Amino acid sequence: MDTYVPGPSHFALGHAPSDDTRAKILRAARSIAGVTPFQTITDEPFGISMYRAFGVPWLKEDDHERLRSMTRADFAGIKERKYLDHTATHLHRGIGDLMRYAALVTFADAADFGPHHVLSGGAERVRARLPDEALYALALYVYSLQPPNDPNRFDEKAAAGQKIFVREGCPTCHTPPLYTNNQLTLAEGFIPPNDKPDTLDIVPVSVHTDPGLALKTRKGTGCYKVPSLKGVCYRGHYQHDGSAASLEEMFDPARLQETHVPGGWLPPGTKTRAIKGHQFGLKLDLAEREQLIAFLRTL
Repeated sequence: MDTYVPGPSHFALGHAPSDDTRAKILRAARSIAGVTPFQTITDEPFGISMYRAFGVPWLKEDDHERLRSMTRADFAGIKERKYLDHTATHLHRGIGDLMRYAALVTFADAADFGPHHVLSGGAERVRARLPDEALYALALYVYSLQPPNDPNRFDEKAAAGQKIFVREGCPTCHTPPLYTNNQLTLAEGFIPPNDKPDTLDIVPVSVHTDPGLALKTRKGTGCYKVPSLKGVCYRGHYQHDGSAASLEEMFDPARLQETHVPGGWLPPGTKTRAIKGHQFGLKLDLAEREQLIAFLRTL
């Protein structure tokens, strides 16, 4: 299959479609791409339509239940991010990269990985994609998203937490004002090759979170991008595999024990497991942990 690189073939970059045209394109994009197939026929909240698309309510403790509270604001801040995906599979240098990324994940994602073939013999992916106009409008829409007003006040407790945040060296990776340094960290066990691309801004350290996504999947790059803490209060499940369900759980040292019952993702057939990695803040006493969390909720 030929690689498609979308470009401004039907419009002039920098000139967005009209609001009405843009709305129609976005409705079509959601329907065609299958991202939220029910969004075009209902005005219900975004999270509910996402759950209708992907939820499995017949399973006990459906992992997709958290989609119900998801909002479009969960995508806010992408414009300032240097890499896309947890594993930094794609550079983000501008709207063209976001358009290419949308085309890739909805149409051109590889079905082969080395000698391994995901599709059976004779099977092919649907050879159709969104037009450039729709990809451009979709990217503009994602860029326009803003987080909701933060309900958490910056009070004395949060101010104390900010001092702890600085004291513990958190800004080294989670640098204000974006609260990310837009760099990459190594997955545990990965050593980057000497001929790695110069575009990869890698910090030669690992925070020892679960390396599975970065090393054992088709999105494996051996690295994780440093996530932004902006809007961390409303984003939900934390770490790359969504193991921790809350900030309280992230900063609970008990999560390092194999007897811990994760509030988030749990491998099938298991009831307990340790949530390893990112141990920053785990040695704080309870009062300081509460202050740090109070500050993080205001970002």
